[in-house]
Amino acid sequence: MDAAQERRVRAVLALGGVPQSDLPDGVQQVRLRLLERTASGREGPRDVSAWAAVVASNLAMDWHRAKRRQERLGERLAALHEPAHPSGEETSLLSLAVARGLDELPAAQRQVLVLRFFADLSVRGIAEELGIPEGTVKSRLHTAVRALRDRLHEDEVV
Repeated sequence: MDAAQERRVRAVLALGGVPQSDLPDGVQQVRLRLLERTASGREGPRDVSAWAAVVASNLAMDWHRAKRRQERLGERLAALHEPAHPSGEETSLLSLAVARGLDELPAAQRQVLVLRFFADLSVRGIAEELGIPEGTVKSRLHTAVRALRDRLHEDEVV
């Protein structure tokens, strides 16, 4: 991967919700997967940049799954020792509201939204990289944008 591709991978990971401290590991994971693909004798990706963005998006989804498992475990343990406490303060900052909205989207919707609007892949490119029909990509994008828009209106951010 060249420097521009690495920056794109970092951006996709960051926009996917991966913390700054974990970004170098994420970039290394993408590189490792590219090396493994090449070493296994499979044909290299036609567009390394798009392929790397999809792999980074998948890594971000994996990170969220692991984080949610940890949070659920922590909540269950806390419930054993402490009474429930109210959630944190509401924030009106757009970036925080968007991040929160992205976290609430189902993984498949978040993935296509990040690939389309933050990695700047076309609908066709997303469909090819994920191996799903273009109509599915469009449907997921439409649903994700509507859910995110509703969330921002609900939080009175926009």
